[in-house]
Amino acid sequence: MRLSILMPIYNEENTIKEILRRVKEANVKNINDKEIIIINDGSTDGTKEILENIEQPGIKIIHLNKNRGKGWAIREGMKSVTGDIVIIQDGDLEYNPDDYNDLIQPIIVDGYEVVYGSRLLNKDNEISYFVYSFGGRLLTLITNLLYHSHITDEPTGYKVFKTNVLKSIDLKCKKFEFCPEVTAKILKKGINIKEVPIRYSPRKISEGKKIRWYVGLDAIWILFKYRFVD
Repeated sequence: MRLSILMPIYNEENTIKEILRRVKEANVKNINDKEIIIINDGSTDGTKEILENIEQPGIKIIHLNKNRGKGWAIREGMKSVTGDIVIIQDGDLEYNPDDYNDLIQPIIVDGYEVVYGSRLLNKDNEISYFVYSFGGRLLTLITNLLYHSHITDEPTGYKVFKTNVLKSIDLKCKKFEFCPEVTAKILKKGINIKEVPIRYSPRKISEGKKIRWYVGLDAIWILFKYRFVD
């Protein structure tokens, strides 16, 4: 089986080399091949120049001419996916590619179609800022109430899909609303989301964290919107 790693990035000159190294070195049982698709979402720092010097087999780099958002970048990257399984990988170092094996085996071995990495299921993880931690729990609660699900970490960055399942979702997202939109549409299809514990190393805003508290308000709107609109 082939694994496709979608990596939307924006202004990650300080982390792109290290996260790429970790992704390349990640070992996954039953995976014969990996492709890494990096979508440079109009970075204005030195990210583009770093990527232009990367010429390695199995790595495809897509440069967008301006910053449009994570959701848009993922949608663009999906056009190039050729693997059987897709995982979303942020360009920072908050999520650890050493968790790939645990994330992907439920799809290969147990037949699940979607797997989320749950930060809350790993009690050793640090929490991010209180407002982010609270917001994530609130989004998860709203998701479970609206869609009758039982997940613990809706806004997790580690989301894994069978490629045909993700491609069957008519995504409209442009920015951070990718997470609530894809979750809502997966659950409305009646697809069970399997969760596994993952490691999480939150970074600070001063270190480049981009998401802000008000993104949660958009996420709540998206969850309600797609509960009642196709």
